[in-house]
Amino acid sequence: MISPFYYKDHTFFILDQRRLPLEETWIGCTCADDVALAIRTLAVRGAPAIGIAAAYGLVLASRKGREHVEHCARTLKEARPTAVNLAWAVGRCLEAVRDAADSDLPDRLLHEASVIWQEETAANESMARLGSSLFAPGRRYSVLTHCNAGSLATGGIGTAVGVIRRLHEEGKLAMVYMDETRPLLQGARITAYELTKAGIPSTLITDSMAGWVMKLGKIDAVIVGADRIARNLDAANKVGSYGLSVLARAHGIPFFIAAPRSTFDPDTPTGEGIPIEERDPLEVRSFQGHVSAPEVPAFNPAFDVVPHRLITAIITEESIICGHESPD
Repeated sequence: MISPFYYKDHTFFILDQRRLPLEETWIGCTCADDVALAIRTLAVRGAPAIGIAAAYGLVLASRKGREHVEHCARTLKEARPTAVNLAWAVGRCLEAVRDAADSDLPDRLLHEASVIWQEETAANESMARLGSSLFAPGRRYSVLTHCNAGSLATGGIGTAVGVIRRLHEEGKLAMVYMDETRPLLQGARITAYELTKAGIPSTLITDSMAGWVMKLGKIDAVIVGADRIARNLDAANKVGSYGLSVLARAHGIPFFIAAPRSTFDPDTPTGEGIPIEERDPLEVRSFQGHVSAPEVPAFNPAFDVVPHRLITAIITEESIICGHESPD
């Protein structure tokens, strides 16, 4: 398992995911602004991971007092708008030090950040156990995953990839198909990197191949993570997830989401209320930093929303929730 970060000597070190898999480079963050920049530029990414990173960003801010912590909390929350884990972790840290003296802020915030990380790690393990129970013993399954929901996105064994790891350990896994996840290739660069290091059998496909691979009968289930789950169980995830959910339904394939409770947003009634981050159009017109298209307008939403009716089940650390039976 590869950790996306670590904390040592008042510095928060982040493995720069933009450089993977060709380089393993660590960024030393000494202030909250460094962490916010790393989150904004995708040096660290994945809903649970950016929540943990933001918590440690507040640890770095704490030596300058409460007013600075509150200022940095706003900066961190604004770094990326879609994943609710970011605001959740920041809010939890602020609540933990609500009555603390300035002198107590560093220790209190370090404790809270550590606990958040530990809880997310434990949640990954629990999701893996529950998720594996959805696959009957006695046969091996081929699954498709999208983007990256592994160690580097969570700080633990992963959400969707955590389930995949457990299937592999239990002898239930035949193959993992991972799509590239354009435009930033999180599947090709990061999921492939993680699965290869873990010795898990995997095959890379382009995003546009997914429907045909399903048609050929090579996919038994789709498992992805999530960045925000609305009250009615609509779920935002990396753009392309909606298309996979439609394809899975058309081919009679279950579509599973693995996400911790920190990803649930009870204040957002439906997926229509989830803010969708739009990124630089140049990411679409480029491939691995090289311009590959003329200067035409490009649309670049980082996420889309899977409606609950297309979700077979949501795997949390506490239970398995039937996605198409929305509480609303």
